[in-house]
Amino acid sequence: MFVCKQNSCRSQIAEGFARTFGKDKVSITSSGLAKSEVNPTAIEVMLEIGIDISEQSSKPLSDFSAENYDAVISLCGCGVNLPPEWVTQEIFEDWQLDDPAGQPIETFRRVRDEIKERVAHLVEQMS
Repeated sequence: MFVCKQNSCRSQIAEGFARTFGKDKVSITSSGLAKSEVNPTAIEVMLEIGIDISEQSSKPLSDFSAENYDAVISLCGCGVNLPPEWVTQEIFEDWQLDDPAGQPIETFRRVRDEIKERVAHLVEQMS
């Protein structure tokens, strides 16, 4: 489970990478403390590298149960705001990445590349 404040940028990008790198290896989803919309610039920067996240949707964390996930990754430092059952899973990490929303496309690309590296390592660890 990749979780962020609004499930619009960072967690959506992470879900896209994890679905690509972990295909047939791990089950992936993302959510937010609040439901939002997938950011069009996040879709754009992922398409630049051949990953289409346009069919992904923003989902609230409240739609899910922590016991169904072995790994929970917060991408925005929101780990302190998560219910306790989410931070006590087998793997919990709080990556605290910059929020690209409202920033120039270069910021989206930089954050995308940071997420790519971390997700690749995570999928390797989980496989």
